[in-house]
Amino acid sequence: MRTIGLIGGMSWESSAEYYRIINRRARDRLGAPASARCILWSFDFAEIAALQAAGDWSALTERMVAAATALERAGAGILVIASNTMHRMADQVAEAVSAELIHIVDPTAEQIKAAGIQRVGLLGTAFTMEQDFYRGRLADYHGLEVLVPDAQDRATVHQIIYDELVAGVVHPRSRTAYRAVIARLADRGARAVILGCTEIMLLIGAEDSPVPLFDTTRLHAEAAFDRALA
Repeated sequence: MRTIGLIGGMSWESSAEYYRIINRRARDRLGAPASARCILWSFDFAEIAALQAAGDWSALTERMVAAATALERAGAGILVIASNTMHRMADQVAEAVSAELIHIVDPTAEQIKAAGIQRVGLLGTAFTMEQDFYRGRLADYHGLEVLVPDAQDRATVHQIIYDELVAGVVHPRSRTAYRAVIARLADRGARAVILGCTEIMLLIGAEDSPVPLFDTTRLHAEAAFDRALA
């Protein structure tokens, strides 16, 4: 089993879920009391969020590359960026190390295609929904048609992530708001919805959607363990 290096703390709420899912996968695949070999680099998300808001992606890239190289030096053979948004610099991270980077889009897209779905809705931070690094990979690498919410819905989804979910706050009114956004995506023709922020799974489940949901946190974490075991 190769060691998994987790670049986390973005936020720690989702990083804790990654650790839980990876080790549950280890137990399911190998039996109790097995667990995964993991190393965690955890950022202070207050610093990361401030740089995101300022649009300083160069500084963020430097920090991500430094974390990846530190994890590789510590023995990680698999790398996982435990954040959808921070996959904006996934290519630069992958180029800086020899460890294998598992891109969060790829296991998600493979599951969508396996289900015979071609048109999907995408929820995430404004960066993920509006910039091309994420939608472009879904379309160009995997041939998926991606729908995003309208401007007002994107603002609502983004605000709930940063004001509530990264702090572990789950409000019923926010669940209601997300349900409405998902319903509008389904009305526009989305046959499934990607939970493209690693905290959304804290708020939304299958019972909240008229179409299938693809949870990037679970799919990414499970794929990382499977590659580590392979």
